[in-house]
Amino acid sequence: MDKTKKYSAPALDKGLDIIEYLSAESAARSQTEIAAALARSPSEIYRILVNLEARGYLNRDEVSGKYRLSLKLYALAHTHSPIEQLTNAARIPLQELAESIGQACHLSVPHNGQLMVVSQVKSPDPVSLSISEGTLFPLFTTTSGRVLLANYEAEEQERLLLMDARFNQLTVKEKDIAKQQLNEIQQQGHHSAASEITIGVTDCAAFVGTAASGLMAAVAVSSLTTSLGQSHDQATILQALTHTAAKINQRIGIE
Repeated sequence: MDKTKKYSAPALDKGLDIIEYLSAESAARSQTEIAAALARSPSEIYRILVNLEARGYLNRDEVSGKYRLSLKLYALAHTHSPIEQLTNAARIPLQELAESIGQACHLSVPHNGQLMVVSQVKSPDPVSLSISEGTLFPLFTTTSGRVLLANYEAEEQERLLLMDARFNQLTVKEKDIAKQQLNEIQQQGHHSAASEITIGVTDCAAFVGTAASGLMAAVAVSSLTTSLGQSHDQATILQALTHTAAKINQRIGIE
């Protein structure tokens, strides 16, 4: 039996449907408009609206009677650091990844126009690469950084690229090629390449989060190139990595 059906809570579902609908609307909506959008009758959602307003999740305009979201959800979401929530959600998936492929892995986020490593799990094998938490790297010259750049909106992506010294050294043609690569990375959701920072290392990274939410990260594996093929080839590592990114997304509420 489907777990969502076995443990269904109709009133809760209605409340969440209302919140999710209003979060996507820029203007306030009436009871009738909300009901129509959710394919329900106005009377069916009346008590839910009243209770959501009483609990402070909705604001109701005294003149029009229309509803909009209050800032309560925003306040609740920012009670804890988003980076703390992200690293907590990633801890177990990263451990499982390291154990399954025998390589160290790490999680990085954008920080002031750079890439910052916020979490890492060491390999269970005696020899592997390790990247210290808090280390900063350029966005454009790292595999994880390019994965993040690829998922920014065009205007922000352009701003970040113009801040990068390495990108500004490229010719016009090379810049066009680099931007096309970012488009391909965005479509694929992952990227693999030889490290431009450490010789003999192959990096593989996958995107986590959404640009719209502002919660963006890259989960990555850095492997000694000479060790690839001894236990796991690059295709196997990539498959495990994308599976890990999907699990982290699920744990932070992104399907």
